[in-house]
Amino acid sequence: MPSLTNRFIKLILPFLSAWLVAFLLASVFHSCFVLYGLIAIDIDINTASAFSMIFQDITGLLPTYGVIIAAALLIAFIFARFVFLRQPTATSLSILVFALSGAAAFMVMLAAMQPILDVTLIAGARTTMGIFAQCASGFVGGALFGKLKQ
Repeated sequence: MPSLTNRFIKLILPFLSAWLVAFLLASVFHSCFVLYGLIAIDIDINTASAFSMIFQDITGLLPTYGVIIAAALLIAFIFARFVFLRQPTATSLSILVFALSGAAAFMVMLAAMQPILDVTLIAGARTTMGIFAQCASGFVGGALFGKLKQ
């Protein structure tokens, strides 16, 4: 019988990995959509400035968006495990379920931010493609969680 510490590590490491990948992707996508918008209105942005902005967005979004993403993924993964995966499975179905739950977590999170904060906090999610990119971040994070949890 695995110890409580081993079981905890088998859950926390996959979760932290999934969260980190999802957060980094979401932050980079956000930055890229903002940069694209600036370039579209003829603002000249060199490569060094673009990378600097991406790094600043990652560090600036971590204490807020990072925490919100962690909470959303935690709720989504718990929900997915107890509602859709009643029996622990090590199949590609569980990877898909966690991936879809990660994408859904991002969609719900973004939809909830608008009425609560009365602003679209993530500028990179102000378009349909931006929302899709954010949800894709959750999908990748969820798939990684499902894979690492096996």
